[in-house]
Amino acid sequence: MLNSVSLTFPDGSVRDYDAAMTGAGLAESISKSLAKKAVAYAIDGTVRDLSDPLGKSGKVEIITREDPRALELIRHDTAHVLAEAVQEIWPGTQVTIGPVIENGFYYDFARNEPFTPDDFPVIEKKMREIIARNKPFTKEVWSRDKARQVFADKGERYKLELIDAIPEDQDLKIYAQGDWFDLCRGPHMASTGQIGNAFKLMKVAGAYWRGDSNNPMLTRIYGTAWADQAQLEAYQTMLEEAEKRDHRKLGREMDLFHFQEEGPGVVFWHAKGWKMFQNLVNYMRRRLDEQGYQEVNAPQVLDKSLWETSGHWGWYRDAMFKVTVAGDETDDDRIFALKPMNCPGHVQIFKHGLKSYRDLPVKLAEFGNVHRYEPSGALHGLMRVRGFTQDDAHIFCTEEQLASECLRINDLILSTYADFGFDEISVKLSTRPEKRVGTDEAWDHAEAIMGGVLETIRTRSGNRIKTSINPGEGAFYGPKFEYVLKDAIGREWQCGTTQVDFNLPERFGAFYIGSDSEKKQPVMVHRAICGSMERFLGILIENYSGHFPLWFAPLQVVVATITSDADSYAMEVVAKLKAAGLLAEADLRNEKINYKVREHSLAKVPVILVCGKREAEEQTVNIRRLGSRDQESLGLAEAIERLTEEAITPDRRRKRAA
Repeated sequence: MLNSVSLTFPDGSVRDYDAAMTGAGLAESISKSLAKKAVAYAIDGTVRDLSDPLGKSGKVEIITREDPRALELIRHDTAHVLAEAVQEIWPGTQVTIGPVIENGFYYDFARNEPFTPDDFPVIEKKMREIIARNKPFTKEVWSRDKARQVFADKGERYKLELIDAIPEDQDLKIYAQGDWFDLCRGPHMASTGQIGNAFKLMKVAGAYWRGDSNNPMLTRIYGTAWADQAQLEAYQTMLEEAEKRDHRKLGREMDLFHFQEEGPGVVFWHAKGWKMFQNLVNYMRRRLDEQGYQEVNAPQVLDKSLWETSGHWGWYRDAMFKVTVAGDETDDDRIFALKPMNCPGHVQIFKHGLKSYRDLPVKLAEFGNVHRYEPSGALHGLMRVRGFTQDDAHIFCTEEQLASECLRINDLILSTYADFGFDEISVKLSTRPEKRVGTDEAWDHAEAIMGGVLETIRTRSGNRIKTSINPGEGAFYGPKFEYVLKDAIGREWQCGTTQVDFNLPERFGAFYIGSDSEKKQPVMVHRAICGSMERFLGILIENYSGHFPLWFAPLQVVVATITSDADSYAMEVVAKLKAAGLLAEADLRNEKINYKVREHSLAKVPVILVCGKREAEEQTVNIRRLGSRDQESLGLAEAIERLTEEAITPDRRRKRAA
């Protein structure tokens, strides 16, 4: 072959092919059954249209619908079918953008009358008709002049803006499915028939064009799409369960917190919610004490010059809050910033006083209150806020200590998650991004160390912990581990991080005196376990559906009376419960006992002790557990002993057993 390419297959075999052969031709050459199942192909991990010529040598893979990568194609193609269906039903509607998102896709439309969920059945019916036509996806590259003219003739003014925004050195690709076409980067599957019917339109929302409130408001239609009906139904079931577990709903029912317009994105903690917050902080404090951390506290408001030195003022300024003196007349006109993170302050604390190699590692921890600007549309209860607390720590160590410190951090993170009932964990190593600081040699060294640690994490867990690489997703200052946990209904949450930093110690001139009496730059490791304490609490509320283990519940026991004859005994019971270290309250209201039990069950109180005249006389209590219809009568002393034992925190239980 005059113009051939060498392809390496997943089994390791290597074969030569004509560079002009398409992905479809390649699949056909392997087997007709594979060609029928193929939806795309990939060379060196880059997914391509089956109609694309091979063009280059590399590692090749034929992608079928069963491949996890096909799911993004299914969703991308479904978005195009949605746009075609809308324009068939309502001619004159303008289409803008329609990207794939987590679990689905959306498309933004410009129409005088916004869409509503009532429109979904007719749109979905038309989408199924388009899929059944099984028209091929075809691709053409147009000149800018042609693209502008065609979309202008169609009245698609938003597409004209998109065309103008595409860099001159990039092709303008047009994908068609039958007579309908759109501007798109691709790739797509071979035809609409490969999409299948496991899709559903989910909701509508308003969205400003390009996210700018000065631009027109568009209607965004969200949808989800899956490889088969079983996956779609499982996702819908998960959504129904997630709605029941919504931490904002449970927060109201349990009287934990609220939000209001005067403080957008910041939490108003109620007494029970703040007790739960402090339970989490106190638990983490005890875990840090075990590991030799020193808890510190850096200022919340600092002169912008510090943030300029750290680089945040240049790289992160749009997410920071600027602070100035409120009075008109002041002798201090400096600009300050609310800290968006704790690390620059910790470097200042490390620098205060001369450090020797014998002092390392130095572990500085802070439950630091930080503020970051989030657009109002992105705010979401405790999960996305503007003011939050980080369980932040920074470890200053030598290069020789880096691997062992990362493993200690890993063990602390995994044991913490296990204490809260999370046992499905994955760890991802994010490597160097295109834009970064530090030399390639430094990155090579850090990535080699982190790669070795990742392998140790995997093998030491007996492959229970899933590990993977995220190429190019590291921070600009160093590689990082991301810890992702799976909750009770299968959702994944990225919480913990371990990040190696070449940048801040150098920028701030941090050093220690080495064994050779020379100044040396320490390695700085950023570490978080919960991440945002607020977000982690939101995850816990939803994971447990408010039904917390006794050791973590913000209110552990309610003592409810049947008649007023038992009031004094109920107060005696509460006093003894509190003396044993339990969080207890009495309910002496003149209400029927079933009403009281129902109300406290709705508030997710784990244990209700019912007391009547007989219990008072016999010094017993009737125990009712959240989520159970069973009742148990016990002597008061035995009941308190059992509950006290159950309420011991996991870390203290481990210490007692050691």
